[in-house]
Amino acid sequence: MFFHPLDIVIFIAFGLSLWAQFQVSGKFKRWEQVPASSGMTGEQAARTLLDRQGLRDVPVEPVPGRLSDHYDPIHRIVRLSEPVYYGHSIASLSVACHEVGHAIQHKMSYPMLVLRHRIFPVVRIASGAAPYLLIAGLLLGATGLTGFGIVLFSVAVAFQVITLPVEFNASSRAKALMVAEGFIRNDEEHGVNKVLNAAALTYVAAALISILQLLKFVMIFAGQQRDE
Repeated sequence: MFFHPLDIVIFIAFGLSLWAQFQVSGKFKRWEQVPASSGMTGEQAARTLLDRQGLRDVPVEPVPGRLSDHYDPIHRIVRLSEPVYYGHSIASLSVACHEVGHAIQHKMSYPMLVLRHRIFPVVRIASGAAPYLLIAGLLLGATGLTGFGIVLFSVAVAFQVITLPVEFNASSRAKALMVAEGFIRNDEEHGVNKVLNAAALTYVAAALISILQLLKFVMIFAGQQRDE
């Protein structure tokens, strides 16, 4: 009942997602072994960049885990995984400055970041309810439930799509500022690109999977309506 021809494409997209995750881990591990010429740690790079951008009130904190780095927009904190926080590598500086890029976006009210923050409360509710409505609609053949589930799922997909320019913009800011501030030399940009591009690919894969799943449900919904 639930198999759809598009599932084959979705399965391939899941494979891409797994490959992207592998790439992130591999690229970080590779460039974690290459010390940055500046000798700075991820924490020092993040702190310096925040201060020079007028964000002295944004703290930088270490968090457990690996690749658990993130910017908390609610509490306005840059949180770096311990390998990034304490590391002196190209990978550490790349990830740290990327997260600072989000803090800079927040300060400047970058439109896509603002939009993502505004719809996040709705997304939490929608992403939680959508699967139940879609399953119920498919099992019961109720087009109303399926349609409502699709609407809610569309909100979650929109969030994934909006995330793409936010992440790409943060990486672009990070790359430019790392060179401008002297954190890395021009010949070290290659490593920065490898690390941040691999991370960006995970977001692309996630958005692709969501879009394909949405298309699948829309096609099923259209079939339900024809059968009524």
